[in-house]
Order: sequence, then C-alpha cells, then structure tokens
Amino acid sequence: MINNESKNKSLDSINPKIERLIDANINRLKEGLRVVEDICRYIHNDRNITSKIKELRHKLQTMYSVDRLKYRDVIGDIQKNSTKSELARKNIESVVIANFSRTQESARVLEEMFKLKNTEYSKRYKQIRYEIYDLEKTYFMNYPSTS
Repeated sequence: MINNESKNKSLDSINPKIERLIDANINRLKEGLRVVEDICRYIHNDRNITSKIKELRHKLQTMYSVDRLKYRDVIGDIQKNSTKSELARKNIESVVIANFSRTQESARVLEEMFKLKNTEYSKRYKQIRYEIYDLEKTYFMNYPSTS
C-alpha cells in the first residue's frame, strides 16, 4: 500500500507534465467549442445555441491559469501534426461531429486530471461535459443529418 507521502512525492515529480496535459486539453476544449459556436452563429444564425456555447466558453475562463503557460511545449509535442482523417471533412456536419467529440473528450480528460489537483474543478468539468452532450443533442435535433 502506498502512503500519502509517497503518493504526493510521486505526483510532485509529474506535476509539470500534468500541467502541460491540462493546458493542452483546455485549449482543445475551447477551440472545439469555438468552431461549433461559429458554425451556429455564421452558418445557421442560431442565437440560442451560439449563446449557450459562448456562456460555456466563459465558464472555462474562470478555471484558466496563465501560470500554466510555462508548461506548454509546442515544439516538443509529438502529436502536433494532423492525421489524414483530421484533414478530411466531408461537410459541415462532419466538422461539427469532430468538434463536439473533441470537446467531450477534452472535458473528460480535464475532469480526471483535476481529481489529482482540485476536486471542485473536476466536478465543474464533469458538468461542462454533460452540458456539451446536451448541446450536441440540441444541435442535431435542430440540424438533422443530411447524409
């Protein structure tokens, strides 16, 4: 059995990597939301969904920390190049699907990582993830698949 002191020392040694992971996922989450928000705003002129996504993005700002930037390593990122599937989108729907998935996955990663650091933030990211599930449903109820 690992005692708390050993656990804390172990966590301290990987903390910069956790901060880097958190930074990347906050960015991914905000970017994915922005893509869907702009599609709702400029393509669908949907004030309701656009407003809800904007509110959600602003919730994220309350958990953002500029201090985390020191852990960002764009040059050393081993997955910064896009895959073929990321470069190919058939239509607006496929862009929306990809970005809702991106936001949900990022919210889940953040929920899990903040369990190590700040359980209140973990709970907030869980709530955000469920809000995104609901927004996705609302989007596709309003703009059903055309394929």
